[in-house]
Amino acid sequence: MGKHMQRLVALCAASILALSGCTGAKETGNSQGNDGGQEAKEKTYKIGVTQIVEHPSLDAAREGFEQALKDKGLSVKYDVQIAQGDQSNNQTIATNFASDGVDLIFANSTPSAQAALNATKDIPIIFTSVTDPVGAQLVQSMEQPGGNVTGTTDTHPEAIPKTVEFITKYIKGNRVGMVYNAGEQNSVAQVDQVKKAMEGTDLKIVSASVSTSAEVKQATESLVGKVDCLYIITDNTVVSALESVIQVANEHDIPLFVGELDSVKRGGFAAYGFDYYDIGYEAGEMAAQILQDGKKPADLPVQYPQKLKLVINKKAAQEMGIELNPEWDSIAEYIE
Repeated sequence: MGKHMQRLVALCAASILALSGCTGAKETGNSQGNDGGQEAKEKTYKIGVTQIVEHPSLDAAREGFEQALKDKGLSVKYDVQIAQGDQSNNQTIATNFASDGVDLIFANSTPSAQAALNATKDIPIIFTSVTDPVGAQLVQSMEQPGGNVTGTTDTHPEAIPKTVEFITKYIKGNRVGMVYNAGEQNSVAQVDQVKKAMEGTDLKIVSASVSTSAEVKQATESLVGKVDCLYIITDNTVVSALESVIQVANEHDIPLFVGELDSVKRGGFAAYGFDYYDIGYEAGEMAAQILQDGKKPADLPVQYPQKLKLVINKKAAQEMGIELNPEWDSIAEYIE
């Protein structure tokens, strides 16, 4: 009986040693497999997305941003917050993201980026749909942003000058109507660029200011009879209510120039522009460099849109009483 018990104890001890050996091998294997790159790939990042309003251009930029991170293989949990054009909501969203300690803030518009920067100097901020990052005091310079903010701008250096050149050459009359939110730095910067591009021409701006999207239609109607064409820049307040501008332009046969291609698709006559999806995608690639490669926003220069093209909406031209010029065939892309 004693010998039997001794054998039983010996067998139990051997089994325990064997199990311990198996467990140790498994842990070693996990440790060897989890190098820094693997950990970065497997980590789920939390990104706070702040957007001033919803409209097709900003939405396309957000889609491009998310797709870029997906293509890079990053696992991301997004917290998407829309401020509905309200500056108080805008700042609250940014402050909440800072308190939550998100890994990165994606700011989609100038007001969104400014609020994010007011909320944190530590969390990386990537912006897009920002027209004048330096003037908005988001970055020190385009080449050397400094601080915790960088991203992609939605202004191509040639977009406004080419639009003004087109109006000068092909549109009868010299009065250009502009509806914009004077409280949005993004818009003020663009109006200044339009004024500069008009120097040396006989064009002049007739403007109407708004503070909310509800005021856009009335402001546009106030320009009827006073302008020969309309030029709506990438003003978030006005673009979010663009259909009301299009309605007025169609009813009164006023050529409507717009600042980006999504607005042409919605019914604007023409724009020198680019796809907001593309600048959102480029912003997403910059975010990946920060999250995946450990780069700092200060190390990444602000990027301009890579492509610029003239797009003309044939149906809109007809609605606004504009006769298509054969000369445009060689310089424009048409949509129906």
